[in-house]
Amino acid sequence: MSLPTDYLDRVYAGVLGKLIGVYLGRPFEGWTYDKIMKELGPIEYYVHEKLGDPLVITDDDVAGTFTFLRALEDYGLSEDLKAEDIGKAWLNYIVEKRSILWWGGNGNSTEHTAWLNLKNGVPAPASGSIETNGLSVAEQIGAQIFIDGWALVAPGKPALAAKLAKEAGSVSHDGESVYAAILWAAMEAEAFISADIDHLIDTGLSQIPKDCNVAKMIADIRVWHHDLPDWRDCRQKIQDHYGYDKYFGNCHVMPNHALMIMTMLYAPGDFSKGQMIVNTSGWDTDCNAGNVGCLHGIMLGLDGLNVGPDWRGPIADRMLISSADGGNSINDAVRMAYYITNLGRQLDGKKVLDAPKAGAQFHFSLPGSVQGFQIAGGDGLVSASDSAIQISSNGGTVTATSPMFAPLDVLRMRTYDLMASPLIYPGQKVSAQVMSPQENDGSITVALRMRHYGEGDVLVDCDGATQILEPGEDVTLDWILPDTGAQPIAELGLVINGQAGSTVMLDRMGWSGTPDLTLTKPKEPSDFWHRAWVNGVDVFSKRFPQSFHISHDRGEGLILHGTRDWKDYTVEVDLMVHLGSCAGVVVRAQGLRRYYGARVTRDGMFQLVRQYDDICEVMASEKISFAFDKIFPISLTVSGSSLSASIGSTTLVATDNSNFIMSSGAIGLLVADGAASANTVRVTAPKEAIKWQE
Repeated sequence: MSLPTDYLDRVYAGVLGKLIGVYLGRPFEGWTYDKIMKELGPIEYYVHEKLGDPLVITDDDVAGTFTFLRALEDYGLSEDLKAEDIGKAWLNYIVEKRSILWWGGNGNSTEHTAWLNLKNGVPAPASGSIETNGLSVAEQIGAQIFIDGWALVAPGKPALAAKLAKEAGSVSHDGESVYAAILWAAMEAEAFISADIDHLIDTGLSQIPKDCNVAKMIADIRVWHHDLPDWRDCRQKIQDHYGYDKYFGNCHVMPNHALMIMTMLYAPGDFSKGQMIVNTSGWDTDCNAGNVGCLHGIMLGLDGLNVGPDWRGPIADRMLISSADGGNSINDAVRMAYYITNLGRQLDGKKVLDAPKAGAQFHFSLPGSVQGFQIAGGDGLVSASDSAIQISSNGGTVTATSPMFAPLDVLRMRTYDLMASPLIYPGQKVSAQVMSPQENDGSITVALRMRHYGEGDVLVDCDGATQILEPGEDVTLDWILPDTGAQPIAELGLVINGQAGSTVMLDRMGWSGTPDLTLTKPKEPSDFWHRAWVNGVDVFSKRFPQSFHISHDRGEGLILHGTRDWKDYTVEVDLMVHLGSCAGVVVRAQGLRRYYGARVTRDGMFQLVRQYDDICEVMASEKISFAFDKIFPISLTVSGSSLSASIGSTTLVATDNSNFIMSSGAIGLLVADGAASANTVRVTAPKEAIKWQE
């Protein structure tokens, strides 16, 4: 069958539904129905403020769902994607004990257990099997909570969604957990073409064994739904027959899947009612509400999300995806919807969509989208308006920005760390198309504004050139981002000044170019410069004199900085090896196991290497004089498929002639089995390899 004509919008609605559900349910995750009713009452809107939590947070449901899906891109965009390949993606994108997973311990957290299996050489699907991990570990909830992306790339294709869900779920789970994931993925895929909940459930059941426990439980719930008009009575039946006390383990799939099925039966066409039921019912609220929200989003579309309270406004499309690919971490629902839609189109043999508005990162092309823009200062309002956003002033100066890096809220986020790098950097060019509507009463001033961290991690405002706009006038604002003193840029947007009631329309905003920056420890006391590196080592210390002092106990560890926007550039590092088998600099890193690198080894070799999953290829090497605690000024340039690295008079060159060239990515430092340090890391436009003097 052909793709739905509204495929992109429905994917967007599904992504939003997932985010709303997760962010709504996260503050009281694990609470019982009785505790929720006693302390909060029915959950009819966001309650994060009552519990002292930020709204948009790091969470495994969001990070896992939208990270593991990238295995499709990494392994050939095939409907035959295997569990083994998705397991390799786990090893590439998950930062041990810091990102995506609940690191609850071997045999306690199913995902942690599976990750340890993968790390120790047990490939998927054995990594998640009952045979390997036992029944109680293998049948926890995790396969289900990460499953929505596999349905979103298979619209109207429940069998394909089920197949992909089985492979993905089997990396970490088995048995009833995988059956539940398969069923829900099939339901979501079919929801692109049907809103009949009984049909959707039957579609899901057709993909799993008729005699499995999930199927038997759903049959019971359907009977209870028929006999009991009040969902609360059905919930009690579920607790009596399928409650947590009936199963081993921390968070079994059966009770939570039961609540999801119940919710869809009692609120098939009502997003708000569905969120109320599934969250008020308790147990694993963020997981359950996220799955239900995604299904409802696909079924009902954006119109369904817009009925009832304002679910979308407080979120403002924002999402955080903590992974080793730090440039993907600060994200939004629009960017993700386009990414997923293009994966689905390619799986269907179609071309990717043209990038909206000449590839501008902020284009507001989807209905109601604001892509993270909110008022950051002054009295004003941000609202969506016909593929643009409108920034209104109630008088005086108003600032509207979108996040470029980790917000201060990360200091209040529980459980899950945010691994992220900024989206923009000094030396890059920012452009924005703005317009003063004809209805404005008088002129209005406007300028690009960035906000970067400074002393004490207080945000510092920095503005481009000011433009005066008369009513009906439009202008393109351009700005080369200035040096920030090695501090990360936190926000980007506009600052406007006009009479009360004045508005500015922002049609698009984007950035391009190679950064021109020196990374080092800032002069002023602060912390977020350190947080701007994805930390994939055992110790990344701020207490040593050197700016970057890293240590890794066993094997290879990396710290990474930058985004996949970075293509051709030069990195210069004053590297010192204190102990270990090797250390060096990496470029075009796409996770922890995909990069090019220049490294020095303990046995005195200078090497250019290509790391691709578990294969490290030495592309060029030469003997040098090596000693611990000696500075090795390394320069590494990457341009197209060519690499050039130098230490002193020694220069190495190589070309990647493989079918899997890493065409862009972050920079980083690596160390294996020891410690290394550097004072500065310099990133510039490509140039010839620097000849350092001994």
